[in-house]
Amino acid sequence: MPATCSDIIKIIFAIILPPLGVFLERGCSSSLLLNILLTILGYIPGIIHAVYVIARY
Repeated sequence: MPATCSDIIKIIFAIILPPLGVFLERGCSSSLLLNILLTILGYIPGIIHAVYVIARY
């Protein structure tokens, strides 16, 4: 599935602040809570999870 302009913007937000990218994609859900936890534990795992969530949905 090709990436749309909104997906590219969400990925940029995900690199800067990973929970924001997940929030824009999924809203307030368990994915957001998991991403916040991963970002607190390590910035890189938070980015990887955020990009995965954006690419999947």
